[in-house]
Amino acid sequence: MNLSLVLLTLLIFVCTNTGAQNSKNDKLIKDYYGDYEKKDWHTLEVILDDSFTFSSPAGGDHINLKTYKEKCWPNANNTKRFDLENVIIDSDDAFVTYNGWTNDDKLFRNTEYFKFKDGKIISNECFFGTGKNFLIINKMTVI
Repeated sequence: MNLSLVLLTLLIFVCTNTGAQNSKNDKLIKDYYGDYEKKDWHTLEVILDDSFTFSSPAGGDHINLKTYKEKCWPNANNTKRFDLENVIIDSDDAFVTYNGWTNDDKLFRNTEYFKFKDGKIISNECFFGTGKNFLIINKMTVI
């Protein structure tokens, strides 16, 4: 077998596997935001790894799943929808920029950095966009 054929086969293998992994992680991202829109904690919990951590500028630095449910999940009750603007996935890492809408049609805009492992989300780091963030709009407790 010549070297060109080996390299071509390797390239096809890597691209196919990366594409399949990106597709699975794209589904996890869409499910994550969809679960917030549906207010379905049980479905969300299935895609979050037991070691899941969440971080944000509001003071939550790598909080665990239990604390995330207590402090962040209540925001789902006032979330109407997410419009995903940019989703950039590279294997087990992804950046998502979205416009979120509260039930009273106020806008919040964030970018979130996700990490994945074994078909689950292991972390989410949230970066607030310009203007008012969700916690300020709703006068909720800052974590």
